[in-house]
Amino acid sequence: MAVTGSSDMSVKTVAIVGCGIGRSHIVEGYLPHADKFKVVAICDLNGERLQAVGDEFGIERRTTSFAELLADETIDIIDICTPPGVHLEQVVAALAAGKHVVCEKPLTGSLAAVDTIMAAEKAAKGVLMPIFQYRYGDGIQKAKRIIDAGIAGKAYTASVETFWLRKPEYYAVPWRGKWATELGGVLVTHALHLHDMMMHLMGPAARVFGRVATRVNDIEVEDCASVSLLMESGAFVSLSCTLGSQEQLSRLRLHFENVTFESSHEPYTPGKDPWKIIAANDDIREKINRVIADWQPVAPRFTTQMGQFHAFLSGQGPLPVTTVDARRALELVTAIYQSSDSGAEVPLPVGPDSPKYADWRARTR
Repeated sequence: MAVTGSSDMSVKTVAIVGCGIGRSHIVEGYLPHADKFKVVAICDLNGERLQAVGDEFGIERRTTSFAELLADETIDIIDICTPPGVHLEQVVAALAAGKHVVCEKPLTGSLAAVDTIMAAEKAAKGVLMPIFQYRYGDGIQKAKRIIDAGIAGKAYTASVETFWLRKPEYYAVPWRGKWATELGGVLVTHALHLHDMMMHLMGPAARVFGRVATRVNDIEVEDCASVSLLMESGAFVSLSCTLGSQEQLSRLRLHFENVTFESSHEPYTPGKDPWKIIAANDDIREKINRVIADWQPVAPRFTTQMGQFHAFLSGQGPLPVTTVDARRALELVTAIYQSSDSGAEVPLPVGPDSPKYADWRARTR
């Protein structure tokens, strides 16, 4: 896959497929970059929602036909915001149609399916950008710059907490809470964001031991998880997730040789400041201050991810999130499910020999 896009700086036309989270893509991702993107069409099977979003943003073209959008040569980007169970089919079709593709998480429901998508992308004219909007904001980006500059030093330990609340009314939406359509629970739909943030800062995992359970709601998929990781760096990381927390928060606390980072606790914007950046001594603090002395504000979530996507398409920078990133996040999910089922630690990478490679919903004991 190419590292940079073309040199075309033109406004890119976008079709949104799925007007639930798709509305947030419009508000946070495309409207702040009106000089870079134009949403020209929306697609949804819910006619009432389709009309409401179209009216709100003055989008004239409204359709229930995904195929109609694929056939339209005037559309540059298909932005897929549909339930996870149909992502694979829609991503592959959009790539085959020659479109650039944006896809909400989870990208798909197995490593085999991710590899199918990666093969389709390799042969396609367009490029796929998975969504990991929690990577963006001043807090996480400052931490990333400090770590990449070599100031943080050796990674020691980290804890990642996804403590959210989902009640029965959340699962009244027919596709939620079911293996066939949501593809997983807290690990796939909620904590995936924070786990990606952790690996974005600390690198990949090497070994995984996890437990999952359904304790909060009467659903098929898991809503609690506890995981222990050995990272490739040698650091230890604990992941804790629940959808039964009476106070919602998202928190990362990362301990390095020379600095400790702690994220903000905002459940849905943990990348924003304030982050704690605790230096080991005055010398380290001075190095950190020099590295971030020219800091320019980083808008959170979709605003920065979409801006960087346009920069990539215009040949001005790297693709901000890649299918490799999505695969790494879903590989971790696969290993956790495999460990929970088997009661054993799972080494990474997870390949076709894994009982969960083709479908992590398959039982292994």
